[in-house]
Amino acid sequence: MRILHTESSCGWGGQELRILEESRGMIARGHEVALVCPAKARILAQAPRFDVPGHALPIGRKRLRGIIALRRWLAAHPVDVINTHSSTDSWLAALACATRAKAPPIVRTRHISAPVTPAFGSRWLYGRAVAHLVTTGEVLRQTLVRELGLDASRVTSVPTGIDPSRFSPGNKTEARHLVGLGAGGRYVGVLATLRSWKGHLFLLEAFAQLGLPDWTLVIVGDGPMGEPIRAKIAELGLGERVALVGQQEDPQDWLRAFDIFCLPSYANEGVPQALTQAMLSGLPIVTTPVGAILEAVADGETALLVSPRDAGALAAAIRRLACDPALAARLGAAARERALARFSRAAMLDRMESIFRAVIAAER
Repeated sequence: MRILHTESSCGWGGQELRILEESRGMIARGHEVALVCPAKARILAQAPRFDVPGHALPIGRKRLRGIIALRRWLAAHPVDVINTHSSTDSWLAALACATRAKAPPIVRTRHISAPVTPAFGSRWLYGRAVAHLVTTGEVLRQTLVRELGLDASRVTSVPTGIDPSRFSPGNKTEARHLVGLGAGGRYVGVLATLRSWKGHLFLLEAFAQLGLPDWTLVIVGDGPMGEPIRAKIAELGLGERVALVGQQEDPQDWLRAFDIFCLPSYANEGVPQALTQAMLSGLPIVTTPVGAILEAVADGETALLVSPRDAGALAAAIRRLACDPALAARLGAAARERALARFSRAAMLDRMESIFRAVIAAER
């Protein structure tokens, strides 16, 4: 198949990583894959690292020039299916295809749980312009079917798959040496783009309440909340106990270095990749029942769950794992087994491949 991915976002996070990992997997299976995105998009700069061909087009805003650019690109580079990912590129691709004869079908992947306004335009985009809709969690799927009145057979949940050979338990001393952490320390870690809804500010408040002075909080990632997070660290007097290490290209080493993983999100989640990566790494986890997170973990079985935006509950859960190594080990082992069964990279590629083939066959 000839597959085109479109992405209008210039940010960097799980959505962009999913696009590149999925593209790399499809290329390895013999498909032709290309990516178009704005020239300033970080995904374009990262695409060569994944061996994915990337092309710059003016699709960062809902403007006529973006529609024209997509029409011209499709005329010069025929494809069998288009996979769109954000609102702007989905609209531009839909309008470009609606104004072309024999246009390829569109699969729209919706990565987050933010609500969609059930207006006429959204119903047209999701109900008619798009051949199939993919969500990254079953809760997201059910919500879209219900709120937009969609045919349930045209909406499929395909959580992001993770490579278990890359994310696995390992020697903590070696991992800490690789990432530059002290071998004898104890570490709570979060791996997420620095966005407000990821809950970093609540995690900092919880860490300040923890009462465990020998523990360090490690924050991996960057993003628009960088400055507010630094200000919060200073306000709470945590400068010596929090390591803000920025974006890292080898998250598997950081996860192996942690003792506890925490993801205190309060909105917009599907099944977060960082969560399933931590599960495959065998880490005990503290998180929240937001979006499709409950499709990945169960409270007391594979993680400890706390209410969103509750720093006190977050501190209590982290403290419980820090003071009960047997519980931490049990939850980490169970989390890995669950992730191996439900979130493999091969299963994701199989399901996306099947969806692409189905919409191509229906179009023909």
